[in-house]
Amino acid sequence: MREHPTIKEFLVLAIVAIAGILIHGYHPGVEDAEIYLPGIKKALNPSLYPRNDVFFMSHARMTFFPKLIAASVRFSHAPLDWALLIWQWLSIFLLLLACWHLGRLAFRNSIARWGGVLLLVSLLTLPVSGTALYIMDEYVTPRSLSTPAVLFIVINVIERRFVRASLWAAFTAMIHPLMVVFGAGYAVIYLGATCRLEKAAGSSAKRVLVSVGGLIPFGLFPPVTDAYREALKSRPYFFLLQWHWYEWLGIVGPLALFAWWKSVARRTHEFVLERLCAASLVFGVLFFLAGLVITIPARLANLAELQPMRSLHLLYIILLVLGGGLLAQFALQSKLWRWVVLFAPLCAVMFLVQRQTFPNSAHLEFPWVQSQNEWVRAFTWIRKNTPVDAYFALDPETMSLPGEDQHGFRAVAERSMLADNVKDTGAVTMFPAMAQTWREQVQAQAGWRGFAASDFRNLRRRFGVDWVVVPAPGIANFTCPLVGRTLAVCNVQ
Repeated sequence: MREHPTIKEFLVLAIVAIAGILIHGYHPGVEDAEIYLPGIKKALNPSLYPRNDVFFMSHARMTFFPKLIAASVRFSHAPLDWALLIWQWLSIFLLLLACWHLGRLAFRNSIARWGGVLLLVSLLTLPVSGTALYIMDEYVTPRSLSTPAVLFIVINVIERRFVRASLWAAFTAMIHPLMVVFGAGYAVIYLGATCRLEKAAGSSAKRVLVSVGGLIPFGLFPPVTDAYREALKSRPYFFLLQWHWYEWLGIVGPLALFAWWKSVARRTHEFVLERLCAASLVFGVLFFLAGLVITIPARLANLAELQPMRSLHLLYIILLVLGGGLLAQFALQSKLWRWVVLFAPLCAVMFLVQRQTFPNSAHLEFPWVQSQNEWVRAFTWIRKNTPVDAYFALDPETMSLPGEDQHGFRAVAERSMLADNVKDTGAVTMFPAMAQTWREQVQAQAGWRGFAASDFRNLRRRFGVDWVVVPAPGIANFTCPLVGRTLAVCNVQ
């Protein structure tokens, strides 16, 4: 069996990665890019974000990701916008390459490995039940690189190439310290996926409820303050009892499929497939129980940032690779029309879902495309026409407003701003020490839509804010150099 794709297969994977971007869209400044993109920009230009950078630098200091992207820009002399697009393509390509290798190991049938690749690329933006994660985001984040890296940990462990697996684990830890826990945990479970482990899985699962609590280093986690608890309320997916019933199906369903496929693999003598299914079952059950232990008792709310249910991200990727392989092997086979009948509607549905997710933005926000989104246009104007040390305040709910399409102000405008009540809450849940600062700033902006000139002047006195983004036509007696159809940018005087 060949260990590596041929040159032709590499080219096909590269083209399929491009197709993945075309199907699922490209939005470099949305959602979590508001946390990660400013860290890259500050690494390239330290004079940016002189105020309130704690809400993204807390993440940036814990990962090599912003330094890696910034280094690639300096080395290539490419504009950052172009570098981000190339990294997005490279991340998807590496993920598909990892899926190809996993399919190679799991199936003897060469068609099966392509079934897994195509099913995964068709569902790149599939939500992972209850976790607020996609398989792959429409923009570059640390997860974009840690996801294929985690798969390569598992692949090299299957092949008993432990030095390579360790190197991939080290790389993953530098990029995304949380995700390496899931990759390393799965690899260890796979190594023990023997009959003895399977028989012991039940008793192990029972012991987890007792042992996990005893192993957690409670001293590393600060006590829960009122401000931190307020931030946690914005993230109900941290707590299993707040999941919807269909999200619980997203836990049970994959485990049931793995149990079924395990029996299929045993009958067809696909030994790696059988062990992958067995390991996935144990992995899923153990992290589910860890999630129960950590996220249900109120007194353990300070451990919510561990997010054990994010283990589903790896589980879903393996589910798609194995499920696609089995579909190709037993149903699609070498009949081209069957592949078209399955994947063409699937891709069309995912495309339409993405258009509904970002209805006021171009499906592909490429560097050479001028945005028609008024919020993005205003943020771009701010980047080009306001001082680097300008300090902004916006409606703290801006990223969730209709028409804004979840674009991050810091990510696009490259200016400091007061804490918001949408994305900065995520930073607070991971770094509780910021909770009081966050609450003070958000409470100062309460009632934003009814603010008068005196309220904006009060923000200037308390925090030093000297610019605001408000509904058009702006604020009476303030200088508003940009007044658009629905937005105005005004200088606080």
